[in-house]
Amino acid sequence: MGLFDTIRTVLGTSAEADATRDADPEDLFGMSTAYVTMEADLGFRPVDAAALCFSGVDSTDFDETVEDVETILRAGEEETGTSFDVREDSHGWEWVVLRDDDPEDLVTSIHFAADEFIERGYGSRLLAAVFSFQQENGASGGSGGDRAYWIYSFRRGAYYPFAPAGGKERNQRLEFKLESVLDGELDVEDDESYWYPMWPDTTGGHPWE
Repeated sequence: MGLFDTIRTVLGTSAEADATRDADPEDLFGMSTAYVTMEADLGFRPVDAAALCFSGVDSTDFDETVEDVETILRAGEEETGTSFDVREDSHGWEWVVLRDDDPEDLVTSIHFAADEFIERGYGSRLLAAVFSFQQENGASGGSGGDRAYWIYSFRRGAYYPFAPAGGKERNQRLEFKLESVLDGELDVEDDESYWYPMWPDTTGGHPWE
């Protein structure tokens, strides 16, 4: 499956045509309060990692843009301790993966990275920002239905929940619960047909793994 076909399959069968507005990194700051609600009201603590997913372009200018993003994040690493790496998965997607035990720093770093892509004219290449949560009393150690994600779709300008339940199954009951609690605090995608899963390459891993 080619890169374009993969993007169409996972993030929308007509992602470009169905885009509701231009990518806006300011939307990401909604996660700053959502972290608190997830833990206080639902018992899901933030995992010390988040990621920005984008599709690459075979050009020198785009390569330089990615380098500039890395430079910005490296400067932030010295100030906040937010570490990062850039990787490509088996679908051909590229990821900026950030790690920090302070969720505010994760949100800020993803915002900086996304904003740089947009400022350089590559906002249309941004696919998703992925924020991970773990149920505090989960029984499966993170490999089953006690892990949940909020995914921000840049193409749709909205968040949606994703709760894997082992294998390629989803915990839809949990997803609807997350929607009911966070809708209003986050701009949640109201068309459930756009709640596309982002399955990891590795069993029990995160979408970027």
